Amino acid sequence: MGKSMLAIILGLGMVLAGVSSSYALQAGGVEIGDLESGSVVGQPFKELTVDASFFAIEIGNMKVWYPPMTVIDFKSRPGSPVLLKVTNNATAEHGFHLSAAVNQSAPTVLDTKLVLKPGETRYIGVPTSDLFYASGNVLEYRCHLHPGHVGGKLLMLK
Repeated sequence: MGKSMLAIILGLGMVLAGVSSSYALQAGGVEIGDLESGSVVGQPFKELTVDASFFAIEIGNMKVWYPPMTVIDFKSRPGSPVLLKVTNNATAEHGFHLSAAVNQSAPTVLDTKLVLKPGETRYIGVPTSDLFYASGNVLEYRCHLHPGHVGGKLLMLK
């Protein structure tokens, strides 16, 4: 009786330890803000280097997020969080949706949405671990308010 009770307690302890370690895979999360007051995983945006800039622009009748392809090389940069600068240079309100949902469907998938007024600039801080948990090396960005607008891809060299 004592041995079976000990086995049950040990088994329950192992299950609980496994559950708690699965929550450890969820990283700090994406933070959106301005340069002066924003921070991600305890680091203020103003102390981080901007890794990539995105601009909503109008080219003729097309509305696009520029550049259409962005590359971040994690082999040559420090392990600090990634800081993205997003600016709406268009004349109308635009959305910015950065997502890894194309590659995976877990509830912890990187999925960020924000809306920018004309002329507005916002910053997105992403913990490096959130980017590395995304399966694949390509994230997509687009305007979630207007499906016909042209988006782009963020390639991560890990």
